[in-house]
Formats: sequence, C-alpha cells, structure tokens
Amino acid sequence: MSDIVAIVRGVYEAFDRGDVAAVLGAFDERIEWLEAVGFLYADGNPYKGPQAVAEGVFQRILADVENVALSRRHLIGGQDAVVVEGRYTGRMRATGTPLDAQFAHVWRLRNGRVVAFQQYTDTHQWSVAAGVSALGA
Repeated sequence: MSDIVAIVRGVYEAFDRGDVAAVLGAFDERIEWLEAVGFLYADGNPYKGPQAVAEGVFQRILADVENVALSRRHLIGGQDAVVVEGRYTGRMRATGTPLDAQFAHVWRLRNGRVVAFQQYTDTHQWSVAAGVSALGA
C-alpha cells in the first residue's frame, strides 16, 4: 500500500517541479484519464494514453492558469488505489481572476503504473475564475 502512495506522491512532486516527462513516465501506455463532469477540460473524456492527457489536459491547464499549484492535504492508499484530497490554486491568465478550488483525485495503479485517474473538483470555481457560465461549461 505504501508503495502506491509513494508513486502517486512522486507524480505530484514531479508536477510541482514542472517535470511533465516524469509525470507521464508514471503512466501506463493505456491509461484512461477522466476529468470531472462539467469541468473546462472534460471535453476529451476519456483521455486515453499519456500523450492525450498531456495535450488535452496538462498543456491546456498550464497555458490557461498562471502559477498553477496542487496542494495536497491527504493521500489515502488502498490495495490498488490512492485518493488524494487537495486544492488547485493559481490565476486564470484570460481574466486575471484567482483560482482556489477543492479537488479529489482517484488514482488506480497496476504493477506500479498508473492505469486510471478520476478527477473531482469544484467546477463552479473553475468556471467563475475562467469567466464562463458554470451552466455552459
């Protein structure tokens, strides 16, 4: 159990350093990645494969959010899954509006590789910060 928590912790630490290659390196080639329903970047759900995640999620968020950070409060490990509670912070480039939104991430691992990811977040906070209607997101 602690091994999978360490792997997921390492993914966040790599993201904190801006090391997207290391983040993607932890993913299985067939990873299935789901963003929260109603989220600004959920239009590609499910993202399949590391490249789809990089292009459809990471590149877009990094382009849209200045100083994006993912603070982790709890990492809870199970047999093949890790749940992470935390907050996204940053500033939307298009509006200059600060972002502060809760998240929960569910990571599923097999043989030390991330095979699935599900994001839950406060989509309303993201939409407000981006200057779009939550109903239209």
